[in-house]
Amino acid sequence: MEKQAELYAGKAKTAYTTDDPDRLILEFRDDTSAFDGEKVEQLSRKGMVNNRFNAFIMTELQAAGVPTHFEQILSDRESVVKRLDMMPVECVIRNISAGSLCRRLGVAEDETLEPPVFEFFLKNDALHDPMINDSHIITFGWASESEISRMKELTVKVNDVLKPLFEKAGLLLVDYKLEFGRFNGEILLGDEFSPDGCRLWDAATREKFDKDRFRQGLGSVVESYEAVARRLGIAL
Repeated sequence: MEKQAELYAGKAKTAYTTDDPDRLILEFRDDTSAFDGEKVEQLSRKGMVNNRFNAFIMTELQAAGVPTHFEQILSDRESVVKRLDMMPVECVIRNISAGSLCRRLGVAEDETLEPPVFEFFLKNDALHDPMINDSHIITFGWASESEISRMKELTVKVNDVLKPLFEKAGLLLVDYKLEFGRFNGEILLGDEFSPDGCRLWDAATREKFDKDRFRQGLGSVVESYEAVARRLGIAL
């Protein structure tokens, strides 16, 4: 597969076109950002860790029946993915109260949420990713009613697969975000699943092993990502 032109560069990944119009090469960079790009740093090895972490999680999800855009790892920092028509919404599941949920609703951190909370957000940094609902999505044409239903179904299925996976590694899957896109009439999970887009706490100590270490200036960001990978048996 031949890598061609840069298609777009996000905050931590760059997508390139290939000689196959239906495939992209996704490069995971060492860039790390928070607060809608206001805080940005380079963290050595992060791109490699997230690429391998994402490949492991996507493979686990595919084996459980969750369709994703992931196809194969090409190198330490690159993977081949299907080229999706992405929907500009983020699907969030919250198993334990943390982050913006606590700020918005005034609830204490570390409360078990049963059933888990599902939320939609508009993917728009300039607007700080505002919370939206089904009505907004349909009215503004971001997705159809059936697509909304499918995104919800798959987001919940991801939770059913990953919560026990992390629990076996002594970790709590506190919350996470997913993005979906269209490919040949099917809804597929896109983007990535790594500690950049979820919260992971040690089940016993509540130590944080995710990007909150960067947001909150706790240090050892990549080292924490690597610790999670080792617990899951991911080869780095």
